[in-house]
Amino acid sequence: MSFKIRLTITTSLLLFSLLGSSCAPTNSLDAGLGVAVQAYRFNLIGWELQTLSSELEQWIFGGSEKAGDEVDVVIEYFTTVERMKVLASEIEALKIGNGLGDLASLEAELDLLQEEKESLGSTVERIIEKQIGDTLAQLGIFNPIDGLIKLRINFPPVNFTLAQPPHLLVISPKDRIESLREITLRQDISIEEIEDIEAAVSELGVSSLVVKLGGIATYPAYVIDNANLQFTINTAIEEWLHQYLSFKPLGFLYALDLVGISRNYEIATMNETLAGIVSNEIGSILYQKYYSQYELRDGQTEVAGSDFDFNHEMREIRKAVDKYLAQGKIEQAEEFMEQKRQYLASKGYHIRKLNQAYFAFHGAYADSPTSVSLIGSELKTLRDQSASLSDFLDTVAVMTGRNDLIDGIK
Repeated sequence: MSFKIRLTITTSLLLFSLLGSSCAPTNSLDAGLGVAVQAYRFNLIGWELQTLSSELEQWIFGGSEKAGDEVDVVIEYFTTVERMKVLASEIEALKIGNGLGDLASLEAELDLLQEEKESLGSTVERIIEKQIGDTLAQLGIFNPIDGLIKLRINFPPVNFTLAQPPHLLVISPKDRIESLREITLRQDISIEEIEDIEAAVSELGVSSLVVKLGGIATYPAYVIDNANLQFTINTAIEEWLHQYLSFKPLGFLYALDLVGISRNYEIATMNETLAGIVSNEIGSILYQKYYSQYELRDGQTEVAGSDFDFNHEMREIRKAVDKYLAQGKIEQAEEFMEQKRQYLASKGYHIRKLNQAYFAFHGAYADSPTSVSLIGSELKTLRDQSASLSDFLDTVAVMTGRNDLIDGIK
């Protein structure tokens, strides 16, 4: 969703980021979208220019500092994050009259923890960046031109910031599930503003959804700052992989898809799924090497005492919706999705809006329960057949379509 001298890196990644935030040539849909989101757009250009200058300074003058015990610093940060979540829930319960305790003392503790979290943030970023770089090197993954010039350096340099990423407005046609446009929006928009945006966009005859992202491949990449450690590691790696792939045929074609020059949902699915598979594998290796003694929190919602299979249900919903849409029954499909959204809520799984745009966004990850694509299983088969993770990445990165993937499976 969404970069060899440092200045060259900056220029290349800025260009890719700018392309990734553009729209297709102006038409009535784009004009309407422009009006609907004008006041809420995320200023990517301004953010990149502001951030990259400070990152360049950090790269030139910093980087040699060492945290005393690096693993302990990272664990302290994420323990603080977990405690802040508990406090926030307790405070919310007190405010609506469902909790016990002293509101003022809880809020004071939360403020202190927020200060501690902010003081540790930049150090934690640098520690995890170094750990990712070392793990990539261990696996023989360096840079996208390593096959031409043997430069044993990470390119782009692993670089992310722990902060709330922008929101993403996803647009899909109503008569099929496919991403037409993706537009980044400011982080500070309220739920009321989100619903106003979606309502305005729906008037254009399309399906829309504003998504809260866990990460986005700007440069530095955004990684959400209130997730668990494993998610943070995996997301930082995944966004780096998107940057890496932007210099390969698969990633370049994905960029053309993002800007609307050459739409190809299968290319988007291959890119997103490849990045997910590789980042999860690298993230697991890194976690076991540095943090195996730290209690793993997977961040998944568990419904106590329930044997309800959410993944199976979501896949069946997607199949039914596809069938309705193939028959031209758009209203029936939308009524069905709303009924199923309420049913999922009754089982403890709350989805704010379930529509074509929801499936278009989540379905781009072929290993997710909302996808009916075979690309996920095909990529996993190719991974099993590959001599190493780096060989798998190199093989898929030069593909230009799903036929290449099918032909690559032995």
